[in-house]
Amino acid sequence: MMEGTICIASGTTTTGIIAQQSLSYSSRGSKLFSRRVCLARPKCLANRRQSVPSHAKCELQTAKVTCSEVGIPHTVPSAQELWTQCDSDFVKQSSMTVEEIKKLRLITAIKTPYKPCGRFDLEAYDKLVRFQILNKVEGIIVGGTTGEGQLMDWEDHIRLIAHSVTEFGKELCILGNTSSNATNEAIKATEAGFDVGMHAALHINPYYGKTSWQGMLQHFNSVIGMGPVILYNVPSRTGQDIPADLVERLAKERYFAGIKECMGHDRVKHYSERNIEVWSGNDDQCHDSRWIYGGRGVISVVSNLVPGLMHELLHRGRNDALNIQLQPLIQWLFKEPNPIGLNTALAQLGVIQPVFRLPYCPLDEESRRHFVKIVNDIGREHFIGSKEVRVMRDEEFITVGRY
Repeated sequence: MMEGTICIASGTTTTGIIAQQSLSYSSRGSKLFSRRVCLARPKCLANRRQSVPSHAKCELQTAKVTCSEVGIPHTVPSAQELWTQCDSDFVKQSSMTVEEIKKLRLITAIKTPYKPCGRFDLEAYDKLVRFQILNKVEGIIVGGTTGEGQLMDWEDHIRLIAHSVTEFGKELCILGNTSSNATNEAIKATEAGFDVGMHAALHINPYYGKTSWQGMLQHFNSVIGMGPVILYNVPSRTGQDIPADLVERLAKERYFAGIKECMGHDRVKHYSERNIEVWSGNDDQCHDSRWIYGGRGVISVVSNLVPGLMHELLHRGRNDALNIQLQPLIQWLFKEPNPIGLNTALAQLGVIQPVFRLPYCPLDEESRRHFVKIVNDIGREHFIGSKEVRVMRDEEFITVGRY
């Protein structure tokens, strides 16, 4: 076993014990390694760069240790060896196949929190997503209706997708909402989303202006070849249903993963009987869709608040009692158009700043009082956050129209 001599300047400072090492050894010639290593460093400073204070008193020590004891390889890897290490562990871990996406059961349409200036609050966002991961949620929709992608420009939208991939892409599926009623925009946004590493795209049909059956088919065909795609059928928002026969046609495409369906149990049953993966888009129906009508799972709003209970509802078999227990919360969340209820609830739970981008504004005081009762009835321990739920005053909320 090879030996080397380390010269260690040791002393306890505010940054820990700093060691200066110099190691020489012979292996096909003489090589010299010199590096600074931190032998002991407080956890709170683990990710900070700290200099050694000038007043630190250090004593010089000499110690003989083996190369393995200081973590230095016996030989230096060649450029070719390093290149092979780039080949793919990271890429494989950070991507998902269509078949893997088809197996997801609980996907959260994640909320986007804001600072008082109206910009993204990424620190709060990361905690929201981390809570989802800890409660075994398998994927998130970034910048969907719940995440208020409709209130973002494309630069911010893609930036949020990229941030989500960078921070959480190895731990759960990142689905970017890159849909648009303009095919040109949908193409460019989807290209950008896959460029920054999202695992799949969510696409609604062209809204407001609508289009024909053939136009809808060509619109989806323009984006479905780039990577895994989940379609989203929500006629209450788009003003137009995605016909079942069109979905069946698209299901033959290589990158078609399935559909988020808001048209109820009959449509869920129709697709499940044809081996087309379908996620309920309605929290109040997702339990029966999963256990009675053959749906894969749910793309959920309520899982922002109680992901653990939603995981139990979707993974542990039919549970009518839990489903009934959650209905008052679900009805409360959707008494006004989503995400108004969710934004209000998260603020009352103290996990986001009470900031609303217009045209959304908080629920009234009576509704806020009702939410406190619902939380206490279900149990505060099941909800996100650690603070007591409270009835917020009107003046505590901030609404911003320009950001």
